Order: sequence, then C-alpha cells, then structure tokens
Amino acid sequence: MQKLSIIIPVYNEKNTVIEVISKVWSCDIGDLSKEIIVVDDCSNDGTTEILKDFNDEPYNLKIIYHYKNQGKGAAIRTAQDHITGDLVIIQDADLEYNPSEYKELIKPILDGKADVVYGSRLSGGKPARAFKILHYFGNKFLTLVTNILYDSTISDMETCYKVMKTSIFKKVKIKSNRFDFEPEITAKVLKQGVKLYELPISYYGRDYLEGKKITWRDGFSALWALIKYRFID
Repeated sequence: MQKLSIIIPVYNEKNTVIEVISKVWSCDIGDLSKEIIVVDDCSNDGTTEILKDFNDEPYNLKIIYHYKNQGKGAAIRTAQDHITGDLVIIQDADLEYNPSEYKELIKPILDGKADVVYGSRLSGGKPARAFKILHYFGNKFLTLVTNILYDSTISDMETCYKVMKTSIFKKVKIKSNRFDFEPEITAKVLKQGVKLYELPISYYGRDYLEGKKITWRDGFSALWALIKYRFID
C-alpha cells in the first residue's frame, strides 16, 4: 500500500486548523494510507496551544513546532525531513482549498501518467471565488514568466496544491523561507524534466480581513526566485 504525506504549514490559524486536519484525515484517497505533518511556525494567536491540547490519537499525525517565526517555505523545509510517504501534497491551514480533491489530483500519478500534478484555480470547471484583481494579474504575470523561463504551459504557478512523488520532492533543496517557496519548487521541479500535469480545483479564497497573509511585496520575491533559480541549483 502506498502512502500520501500531507504537509500542513500553520501560522495563526486558530479558527481553522483543527477543521482542516479533520477534513484532511477524513477525505477519501482510495487505497492509500495517510501521514499528516503539521508544522506550527511559532503562531502567537493561540494556535500553538490548540495544537498542543489536540487529541491526535485517531490520526497519523506529527506536529512540529518552530520557536521562531520563519515563514511558509521554512515550515515546509522542516517537514521535508519527516516525510515517509510515497507521494506528498501541501495543504494550507485555512479553508481556501478542499482536501476532498486529493483523490483526483493523485490519480494521474498513480496511473503512471504524471510525476507531478498541480491543482489549478484558474483553468475553470470548479468553483472559485471571484475577487482580488491585483492578485489575479500578479499570478498571471508570474505564471507567464515561469512558462517563458522553464518552457512550460502552467496556468497557476502559485497554487498551494502541488502533489508529487516524494523522490522528486526530496531532490529539491528548499532555500526560500516565505511564499517564494512556490516559484522555487516549481523552478526546481521543472528543471528535473518531470511529467507535470494540471487539474482544475475549487478555490474559496480569503480576504485580508479573513486572515489572508500574502501581499504584493511577495510578488517581487517570487519574480526574483524565478529568475535566480533558472540559473542556479
């Protein structure tokens, strides 16, 4: 039996983190088993205390705590050393993405068609919240740069839902600490010459008042990461 490792980086998500863990654990992924790795990136809103009090007995759950806030990329880098599954997927600790779509995303890999599958919020066919025009154009621009630099046809480079064989994921030496993790891993995966497929996913995006953390400043870091990793690593 193959195993899916689910990485959940967490920072200040006291209102959603337990619900996300429960949804991840209860979602159907066929005959695969699950391993859930939660990395709390030094939350200061009560998330840490909630996780420490959480009864994880029913779950195959590992919880790791950062004692200094470092960012999403750093949390995923920490989790990378604890993965024991055959496949890995990243799940944000909010409710923007739906774990019930895992089964669709892993199928092309299990069928031997793909090495990596991206869940695209922009390819249509699934519900997606229609807002934040600047985020939309920023994502489109960064995705276009990705496709030009790496000879690809991705529609949503910044998506959280990236699922891949663990052997590919572990070849990536993650250096980014923040949201520039997304372009970094995309660059380094594409440079491995993998078979990358996309599937449409639903997206229930949050506003800043609802807890969204990425800002326009992260766009500049992402652009620099795309250019930098085209020529190094």
